[in-house]
Amino acid sequence: MQSADARFKRNSLFLALRRYTSAVSEMEQTILLPSLLRDMPSDEEWDCEAAEETCKDLHGDYLMLKAIRNIVESGLIPLDDRKAKNNMALNETLTLEPLLDTDPEALFQFHVRGLFSVMSDLTKKTESLTEKYMDIIGVAN
Repeated sequence: MQSADARFKRNSLFLALRRYTSAVSEMEQTILLPSLLRDMPSDEEWDCEAAEETCKDLHGDYLMLKAIRNIVESGLIPLDDRKAKNNMALNETLTLEPLLDTDPEALFQFHVRGLFSVMSDLTKKTESLTEKYMDIIGVAN
């Protein structure tokens, strides 16, 4: 029974969000000069049409990861006009109408799985950015 409890805890949404915020906090503590990340190309593939600013360089990624952490910790924050337009365009391309007729529990499970996937990707991106910064300043991991 304890292994089932451990598996549940390991896969909880709270812990996924906590791992992400912890990775961002470590990134902030490690990256003392974020300006060193300017003009350093990001090798991660993101949807550049939906997130123009974050695709430019590692500094943009750094700012995006911190902003997402702030939203995770404090709740939804209104988007500025540019991001709101990008968000509206993204919402228009994603059709959820077939899901609206789905059982609410199944719909909830769908969104939680998606959130887990996104949080896992963001945590990996944060850890990768921290490692790249360490390489830039010449510190061995």
